[in-house]
Amino acid sequence: MQIPEQAMLLRIFLGEDDRTDGRPLYEAIVLKAREMHLAGATVLRGPMGFGKTSRLHTAKILRLSEDLPVVVEIVEAEERIQAFLSAIEPMMTGGLITLEKAQIVRYGPDQETS
Repeated sequence: MQIPEQAMLLRIFLGEDDRTDGRPLYEAIVLKAREMHLAGATVLRGPMGFGKTSRLHTAKILRLSEDLPVVVEIVEAEERIQAFLSAIEPMMTGGLITLEKAQIVRYGPDQETS
């Protein structure tokens, strides 16, 4: 799969407990990205964070939280990101979505063969 040198970085900030159709929202987002043949998606789980409500979510033992912060990151061509955002809009009931320009330096293994 080829992605352009100039692309977009999509970040979706969620809570680990956010759900859609009975499954974790981050999982549904990654599966939709795969279904739409995007270049890739990564889910990052954070040990601490807070959002719009200012409620602190932490993995500290004394303040155990089951709703830790989760970030889904996807790098892809801008038009494909826009189509993806339209596709996941019905799933999104909250969270934060950001976009920024990204320059692709390397994607995947070398194509040379010996």
